[in-house]
Amino acid sequence: MDDEPRSLLADKTPFPDDLDARLRAQFTFLVEVDRLKTVLRQSPLAAADRRENDAEHSWHLAMMVAVLAEHADEPVDVGHTVQLVLLHDLVEIYAGDTPLYDGAAGLDQEERGAAAADELFALLPADQTRRMRALWDEFEERRTPEARFAKAMDRLQPLLLNWMARGGTWRTPGVTADDVRARKALIGDASGPLWAAARRLIDEGEARGWSRSAAPGD
Repeated sequence: MDDEPRSLLADKTPFPDDLDARLRAQFTFLVEVDRLKTVLRQSPLAAADRRENDAEHSWHLAMMVAVLAEHADEPVDVGHTVQLVLLHDLVEIYAGDTPLYDGAAGLDQEERGAAAADELFALLPADQTRRMRALWDEFEERRTPEARFAKAMDRLQPLLLNWMARGGTWRTPGVTADDVRARKALIGDASGPLWAAARRLIDEGEARGWSRSAAPGD
């Protein structure tokens, strides 16, 4: 295993030596998370013929929280939920994206994510390191209404993009409409109305041939 310190983006153009130490750490972190713009996801954009990146995905989730929070089964703090969706994928800067329908890649996803969280959030001042890690853990564990709603948005957003693409990742070899339903079911943990709407889109996509129906006996 390579124990060499990771080269940071901020190292390319070091900040002045007399910069306040706390600000230096915060600026270093904020520059480093610019890498999120380079992490490609599998979902196709609705507005262009390319895949979205993680930063675009996180922004879209924040917008979805602002617009759809009224449909949460339990009241949620919108500001807190936005924080959860903005930082939930930051770990993929170091851990990489794990496609939802790639079972093999998902086997060590939790371990890779935790290691990346330890490394990335440690760039911040200690108090913010603890807070960011606590927020990331909250999202992963879905132990609060805000975390459950944030996770629901994380599953709903690609569904909307796949609908616009008339299938998108629903057409992944070996994936059926039932697999899509199973992977998206946790939307219902946070919002009955949004899960009903999501099921309607999945069902209609299957009817239109945008996803594979399971063969009898599958």
